[in-house]
Amino acid sequence: MGMGGRFVHGDDFAAAVWRELNPEPFKRKAVEPVSPGSRERRLRAIEEAGYNTFLLRSEDVFIDLLTDSGTSAMSDRQWARMMKGDEAYAGSRSFAFLEETVRELFGFRHVIPTHQGRGAENLLSTALIRPGHFIPGNMYFTTTRAHQERNGGTFVDVIIDEAHDPQANHPFKGNVDLDKLRDLIRRVGPANIPYMYLAVTVNMAGGQPVSMANMKAVYELCREHGIPVFVDAARCVENAYFIQQREPGYADRPVREIVREMMSYADGCCMSAKKDALVNIGGFIAVNDDELARRLRELVVLFEGMPTYGGLAGRDLEAVAQGLWEATEDAYIRHRVRQVEQLGEMLRERGVPIVEPVGGHAVYLDARRFLPHLPQDLFPAQSLAAALYIVSGVRSMERGIVSAGRNPQTGDHYRPRLELVRLTVPRRVYSLRHMRVVADAAAQLLSLRDAISGLEMVYEPPTLRFFTARFRPVSPWGI
Repeated sequence: MGMGGRFVHGDDFAAAVWRELNPEPFKRKAVEPVSPGSRERRLRAIEEAGYNTFLLRSEDVFIDLLTDSGTSAMSDRQWARMMKGDEAYAGSRSFAFLEETVRELFGFRHVIPTHQGRGAENLLSTALIRPGHFIPGNMYFTTTRAHQERNGGTFVDVIIDEAHDPQANHPFKGNVDLDKLRDLIRRVGPANIPYMYLAVTVNMAGGQPVSMANMKAVYELCREHGIPVFVDAARCVENAYFIQQREPGYADRPVREIVREMMSYADGCCMSAKKDALVNIGGFIAVNDDELARRLRELVVLFEGMPTYGGLAGRDLEAVAQGLWEATEDAYIRHRVRQVEQLGEMLRERGVPIVEPVGGHAVYLDARRFLPHLPQDLFPAQSLAAALYIVSGVRSMERGIVSAGRNPQTGDHYRPRLELVRLTVPRRVYSLRHMRVVADAAAQLLSLRDAISGLEMVYEPPTLRFFTARFRPVSPWGI
């Protein structure tokens, strides 16, 4: 007997433990000391940061769940690859390794490195968007929409309605509503739609996946009208894992194969390698069209560097390529997503309102239900993120009205239905005990929520305000 009496005679004990306890499929070779510090220090730090968790210094943070972008722990294999980096300005063999990897895993013919994901978004938007264009997508993302608007385009949300309901228990809340997409094509005409941009998974909806069937249907509909489909592939491996777990016919398929099929229903992708590729910097755009690839290479020289390095060192190219191979290993991705699910389970057990079902990279607190006494103009999600830091030293981030920004034509706030705080789990960094601290902190704060009076904005930058905006409490908080 073992595992609390759950071990059945004849089972492979190690396999049973693997399924039940979700142990890390790695061991640690280096550690970094952290500490929650004192409440006085945390209060001073958040005041100096203008109640914006992005402006906190990392040395003042205990458990950093601000983002999973560039915060992964790299493997010994990645570090070894970095030592092999070829720093030639042109024709680097490190680029050849990345190109071969992306071609094999994703299937696209042309691979162009960029310094990170928004560099790839900038290239795609600049190459294809003109004033008056409409770009459909399955919920906006901040930098994506900013690049689209900067080039004169208008983002149009065509995600299913369930994505805007944090309590809707749909297995693929990232899916595109095909009727909404058809209506847009009919209303503006395919000539005014430069491409469909499909996020897998959907960050702003809570890390929600898109089904393979939906990806195929979107691709076929767009192909009928001559509209290219590009994928935001930052978390495509997590999306593939959800397909494996939730979509009929994929349970016995390796995640690596599922990723390749996903990309077969697209004409190209932009990837922030700082997420699923397990690196601290890097990205790429990959396409099939020869003429588009030529235009992108011309632009990458202007914005990033040579088409064979795109603003990255050769050692970075090596780490990205190696990270892609590791990220598509089934044992790794199972543990990664399961750790996020375990945090969600602990929060749910403590009565903390979260987005359901739990996504692949983060658990999202539902700030509207957490702080029902705060109207949206008092920035409930921003307030919740700041309050969580004060009580625990846990850094999270707002995903609500502040992140949504303003309409460039009217100047009014965009008012998303979702007002969320993202608890983003870095890859291969924290343990289950850290997740328990986070869950306990959120539960403690829930008991003090009436003492949070909300925030007012005292500084607002013209774009992507959530990064650097500053706030102050409308009245003193009693937490």
